[in-house]
Amino acid sequence: MLSDQDRMFTNLYGLHDPFLAGARARGDWDGTAAVMARGQEAIIAEMKVSGLRGRGGALFPTGIKWAIMPKVDTPIPNYLVINADEGEPGTCKDRDILRHEPHKLLEGALISSVAIRAHVCYVYIRGEFHAEAEAVQRAIDEAYAAGLIGKNACGTGWDFDVYIHRGGGAYVCGEQTALLESIEGKKGMPRQRPPSSATVGLYGCPTRVNNVETVAAVPVIMKRGGAWFAGLSAPKEGGSKIFCISGHVNKPCNVEEALGISLRELIETYAGGVRGGWDNLQAVIPGGVSVPVLPKHVCDTVTLDFDALKEVKASLGTGAIIVIDKSVDLIDTFARIEHFFMFESCGQCTPCREGTGWMMRILKRMTEGRAEPEEIDLLDSVTRQIKGYTICSLGDAAAQAAGGLVRNFRPLIEERIAQYKAGHREPGATSGRAAANPVAAE
Repeated sequence: MLSDQDRMFTNLYGLHDPFLAGARARGDWDGTAAVMARGQEAIIAEMKVSGLRGRGGALFPTGIKWAIMPKVDTPIPNYLVINADEGEPGTCKDRDILRHEPHKLLEGALISSVAIRAHVCYVYIRGEFHAEAEAVQRAIDEAYAAGLIGKNACGTGWDFDVYIHRGGGAYVCGEQTALLESIEGKKGMPRQRPPSSATVGLYGCPTRVNNVETVAAVPVIMKRGGAWFAGLSAPKEGGSKIFCISGHVNKPCNVEEALGISLRELIETYAGGVRGGWDNLQAVIPGGVSVPVLPKHVCDTVTLDFDALKEVKASLGTGAIIVIDKSVDLIDTFARIEHFFMFESCGQCTPCREGTGWMMRILKRMTEGRAEPEEIDLLDSVTRQIKGYTICSLGDAAAQAAGGLVRNFRPLIEERIAQYKAGHREPGATSGRAAANPVAAE
């Protein structure tokens, strides 16, 4: 378990002043100029050592992502974009950072800008996040007034400007290229790749899009060292992260913990355990609704790290732990999840536009049992015809959600179908087995 002295986010719960005076008292903006003076290559090298992976769900190593940006200034500007859209159901970590640790985010943005040679940053905030946008704007104003950003940021000679862009609340804009389209004033629809945003991004210029938690972790990693951060977790897992624990637990919460902690320990230590006790657990979605669901027997022992979750055909995703007890109709839950994906699809790709609706309608019938047993394999087949065949990962997410249900809870679906058939036989109809045995029919 992570000790309090190793937690990066020291005001995650908003118990202290989130703004400049409070942030400085907690160590934010301390030694920032010295970190910047280390230069682009040194910052990138330190981030590679840390093993920090993108905390928005893609899990791509941050240091490597930065390293493929242009290394010298050119007439074409580079941009840093911070993804604060956070539309993944079950995920609410970035909101707490925006509200309670906005200066840590801005300090991280400044250091990140040196690594990718970007003098302008856009913070793309989901339209519904009113309080969060206000908190970040106040922090931006304070940082400008104190000389921490703007011209000659922190007295280093580096110019750095930060702007907020309010999104319209579309889930698909959490995908980085759709987000860039939205900033440019267009409909939020993902772009075909290649080219990557590192070469043709915002306004056709080299751009890096990073998640809020990823950027906010940068200052502490740079000050305490990449090796320190990497040592917090199991080898090659990349330190600590914020987990969002919701659903049927006694104390839903956000908590920063080391990667590699067991799922059961995390839930019982920080969320007060499963409602009704661990034996009342039915399933857990370990990383937001786009991640395959896990049955209880897997949850008993699985650890929250990249390799362990990959072995059970799941993923860490955003770290949103959704706990589901036995009171829930799991098939109906996934029918509603697929309705969400259908509603949020931008419609650009046929497999996603049509397939999400197919999966939703099949699952709605399966909720009642109005399906044939062979439709379970049909549903699985639809997921495989969507995954990997769309421009962005929304289609993959929808396919993984339904595919995880089929893979891990097929007996539940079969039982529901059998129950429906048993209760809706034609009057006088008997099964073949009963007709062959008159005694049994009586």
